[in-house]
Amino acid sequence: MRQNLRTYGKAPFSIAVIHGGPGGGGEMAPIARRLAGDYGVLEPIQTAGTLEGQVRELKQVLEEHSSFPVVLIGFSWGAWLSFIVAARCPALVKKLILVGCGPFEEKYVLLLHETRLSRLNAEEKIEFASLLQALSGPQANDQDRVLARLGLLASKADTYDALTDGINDADKIDLSGGIYQSVWDAAANMRRTGELLKLAEQIQCPVFAIHGDYDPHPAIGVEKPLSGVLKDFRMVILEKCGHTPWMERQAQERFYHVLHEALL
Repeated sequence: MRQNLRTYGKAPFSIAVIHGGPGGGGEMAPIARRLAGDYGVLEPIQTAGTLEGQVRELKQVLEEHSSFPVVLIGFSWGAWLSFIVAARCPALVKKLILVGCGPFEEKYVLLLHETRLSRLNAEEKIEFASLLQALSGPQANDQDRVLARLGLLASKADTYDALTDGINDADKIDLSGGIYQSVWDAAANMRRTGELLKLAEQIQCPVFAIHGDYDPHPAIGVEKPLSGVLKDFRMVILEKCGHTPWMERQAQERFYHVLHEALL
């Protein structure tokens, strides 16, 4: 059984940081530690093997351990998961902060892939495509290894100027390729059908997006769809910043400044 909750600071726990992936965990620990001097912070680790299971899992953690309504800080896939939970369980969420969020409409996906591949060399492009195919195959083998290698290639393409410290070995949790495949397929289908964006109609809390200008996930794919349907939406673009702002040398402190302002 994978660990499914870490806590930082002291109760009441009014903030939860939600990791990306799906299938990874531990990457939000530096943010949780940074905020723990002022807030009680939860770091749920998503262990369920389905999208609906992860929604239920996060909802249960918030109900049992937080002083809700909470601020959800969701990164990448975790931004979508937080968005879904905020829509379905509005009483649990006071504010939604989306960090490095993926685009909400299918028409922006090609731009994401083209940008990412343009930053890889010829051999890496071939390997990246092969890994994606292997991970999504009906009988994928060694999924955890495939996901780990895919993550390394994506990180190379997604990062502007990476810091080498900030995440220690104790933070890291083994990736699960099986979770990635089952959850991501369902999430991608929600975007493809428009179901994901339609959930915005049920969002009652303010939504604040933080995005790097070097992030291959196009900021316009977040800003344009959400600004058109949410009553209270704001977005900040960080310069010289890739997909993971708190691990960017030239954007880290600006990211934390913006994050602290968003929490006020």
